[in-house]
Amino acid sequence: MQFKPLSLALALALAPAAHAENLSAVFQDAQAYDAQYAAARAAYQAGQEKAIQGRAGLLPNVNLGGNAQYNKIDSSLPGGDADYASNGLSLNATQPLFRKQNMVQYEQSKQQVKIAEMQLKVAEQDLILRVAQAYFDVLQSQDNIAFINAQKSAISEQLASAKRNFEVGTATITDTHEAQARYDLAVAQEIAEQNSLAIRLRALEKLIGKPPGALDIFVEPGALKVEAESIDTWAARATEGNLQAEIQRIAKTIADQEVERNRAGHYPTLDAVAGYTINNNQNFGTLQVDTRAASIGVQLNLPIYQGGLVNSRVREAVANQEKARQDLEAAARDASLQARQAWLNVSSGAARVKALEQALTSTQAQLDSTKLGLQVGVRTSLDVLNAEQQVLSARRDLAGARYAYLLAGLSLKAAVGSLNPADLAEIDQHLKPAVQ
Repeated sequence: MQFKPLSLALALALAPAAHAENLSAVFQDAQAYDAQYAAARAAYQAGQEKAIQGRAGLLPNVNLGGNAQYNKIDSSLPGGDADYASNGLSLNATQPLFRKQNMVQYEQSKQQVKIAEMQLKVAEQDLILRVAQAYFDVLQSQDNIAFINAQKSAISEQLASAKRNFEVGTATITDTHEAQARYDLAVAQEIAEQNSLAIRLRALEKLIGKPPGALDIFVEPGALKVEAESIDTWAARATEGNLQAEIQRIAKTIADQEVERNRAGHYPTLDAVAGYTINNNQNFGTLQVDTRAASIGVQLNLPIYQGGLVNSRVREAVANQEKARQDLEAAARDASLQARQAWLNVSSGAARVKALEQALTSTQAQLDSTKLGLQVGVRTSLDVLNAEQQVLSARRDLAGARYAYLLAGLSLKAAVGSLNPADLAEIDQHLKPAVQ
């Protein structure tokens, strides 16, 4: 959808601006500073260790041990008393040959790495939406202040005209009072909107860690490409591609594997084992005895009875497997609903923008006619003020509708799992620096 250019010349009044910033620049700052995203990045790094930990259960374990002790023997036999020191070293190695539980656990660890990757992508999408929301909120407040200033300017002209007309006797004091009241109300609205802008600037600063520069404004704010597909198609795409649903899908796989891992508690284990020991007994009587021993072989363990522990863990895993299945179903339904809601917001948003564009054209024509009517004496100053108010309201509503449309488009892409920083770069192509 194409939109008419909207020039907004208000710079950020509450923060020094050394340079203009577009959405991508703000997003990059947020990536480097935002605490939520930093936490997600740390969680991702922690998740990468899961595969290493899982693989360790399939690799050899090698242990080195040592001992040193003093021994004293008192004997009733003549010459049987002895005092001597002994020490020893042992080196033992175990290589699992068949441990079903460890094999399944390694497969689970690889799935856990995938979850960590998906969670980082979720955090990135969430950051994109938070940055876009904060960015558009600031622009909306800037727009509102610009519209209020335009309204004040128009009212000031009408107020001055009303005063002149009253002085020459061609108008009543009522016109002056009406214009003054409108002007005072506009001043109050400006104060409230300046406060809103300050709050929204601080919200954006919270994301990027510094006062934002002058934000680029929209030349063609509807230029976010959204594929023209049916609502059912988008819902189906969300069911398959939504990142939260994908996380639950992987969690279901892990739950399936957990059942298998616990059932493996009934299986035998087979290890290759090897050992080497050195013992040194010094001054044992009149002798010093050194012993060295080496061994290698296999070790088989067959679980017979463990008090019902294995069966209980299997039942627990089966119950958790069903929970994971239901969690996946819930996530898929949520994704479908999210996509449908976003699609409706995009569809209605586009229609609303088009309607408000027409409304702006109509209100502008009405204002021109009302001004002409005032000149010929068939309209009053109050009529002109009302017409100007309608024009400015239409402009404000149109700007808000454009921002809402863009956010809806980003939310729709997030619902199907395709939202990425390139979407912000696409919007940036239709921005221009604010006039300083």
